[in-house]
Amino acid sequence: MSQISVNNMTFYYEGSYDNIFENVSFQIDTDWKLGFIARNGKGKTTFLKLLTGKYEYKGSISASVVFDYFPFEIEDKSKNTIDIIEEIYPDYEFWKICRELNYLNVDADIFYRPFSSLSNGEQTKVMLALLFSKDNHFLLIDEPTNHLDMEAREILMKYLNNKKGFILVSHDRNFMDGCVDHVLVINKANIEVQQGNFSSWWENKQRQDAYELAENERLKKDIQRLTESARVTKQWADNVEATKIGFKNDKYEKSLDLRAYIGEKSRRMQMRRKNLERRQQREIEEKSNLLKNIEKVEDLKIIPLQHYKEKLIVMEDCKISYTGNQEDRGGGENKKEVISGFNLEVKQGDRIFLKGKNGCGKSSIIKAILRQAYEKSNENANKSYDKESLEYQMKDAPVLEEGSIEVPNNMIISYCSQDTSMLHGTVKEYAAENDIDETLFMALLRKLDFPRVQFEKRIENYSGGQKKKILIAGSLCRRAHLYIWDEPLNFIDVFSRMQIEELILKFKPTMILVEHDRAFMEKTATKIVEL
Repeated sequence: MSQISVNNMTFYYEGSYDNIFENVSFQIDTDWKLGFIARNGKGKTTFLKLLTGKYEYKGSISASVVFDYFPFEIEDKSKNTIDIIEEIYPDYEFWKICRELNYLNVDADIFYRPFSSLSNGEQTKVMLALLFSKDNHFLLIDEPTNHLDMEAREILMKYLNNKKGFILVSHDRNFMDGCVDHVLVINKANIEVQQGNFSSWWENKQRQDAYELAENERLKKDIQRLTESARVTKQWADNVEATKIGFKNDKYEKSLDLRAYIGEKSRRMQMRRKNLERRQQREIEEKSNLLKNIEKVEDLKIIPLQHYKEKLIVMEDCKISYTGNQEDRGGGENKKEVISGFNLEVKQGDRIFLKGKNGCGKSSIIKAILRQAYEKSNENANKSYDKESLEYQMKDAPVLEEGSIEVPNNMIISYCSQDTSMLHGTVKEYAAENDIDETLFMALLRKLDFPRVQFEKRIENYSGGQKKKILIAGSLCRRAHLYIWDEPLNFIDVFSRMQIEELILKFKPTMILVEHDRAFMEKTATKIVEL
């Protein structure tokens, strides 16, 4: 066991006017399984890349291990997996990688398939197997669960639980609980390290927040009491001092003893006043040290529309396919059937989660519904969708070959895509292009922990979580009968996930969702459809 020591580290991006980290110091052991917790945009990925030496910084980082970062760049994904492994790590030992892949339930034939043909889960497993096959390497694992289905997350969680020597960035509470033994937390005012997992840290944080809030209320009352006491004491002292001065011109002027007595009394009262002021100042300083790390999670608001029909979506015996020729969706020869014989009924008030392995057709079902609604009423679609996002999705939407999808007239859908690659420009430009109320949009983003300074930056430069918040806030800005969200929580921090949970439970919008966060699904779903 050795230590990684960070001492007085300060970092900011060139051209930026605010520090990402300022005089940060802490130590961690290289045998720990460390979960990394922070709000979106607070520097998690930046910190991992500082450890790898990608950026220059002030201060020092000392370690006796080699850092490896996941996910790493793969230039040509058309090559076979074994060739990519050899390019990245020429000294690899084949048996070790086979051993790691076996732990991850991956067959050996994966070596001789093009890397691009692997699913997101298979690509993740290959990269982690390669990294864990190395000796004396400390892994920096940055959000490995994004786009992974629940089964793949369970396998990966058990795998990591049997390893040691890594920092894991993940916002999936269940996943982190199952594979870490310490947490590294970027708070609002400091960085701390605790033993335990996400749940133990969250319990400690709630206790600390409750203590600080109670202490803050006590100190506020004490400061008010001391302020009033100091005011009264000052008034008494001033009155006594005035009495002493008044003796100069009356018949007792020569009574020096009485003047001395009054003077002493005045001095003591002035001293008492100063002591009260010092106590008050100490308590003000003590109060200022409280509440610095309390995350103010504000309530979000949504006002769903009520449709005159009870059933908003009815799918009967649907066969959905993709065509190989995107220019000829109706009759291309290279058709790939995604799902057949599928039935779904969505009533008002339902919150239906589509659950299943990656590639089973969850997103295809969503896109087929959107295509049907889009083609049925372009006028309504233009009012109700993120136009740019929807048009982007329609380029790759599947074809309904058999069966039917019934969508009522004048139904408004608000859609949140899992893809953020189409986002560009500033927040104001995005709102204008998509007919979103700019004031409401910015207010929602502020509640989702967007600093005001972010509004002046281009969305292309946002973190993955901040980009997803753009799509979620945009969806919430639209009053709709049905909200369709496809993996909305990828990259989204834990605090915002809880915020969105509370929103859904409070306002009960009708929703169709694809999401692999088990805790989120179990809290908000009214129905789970297994595919």
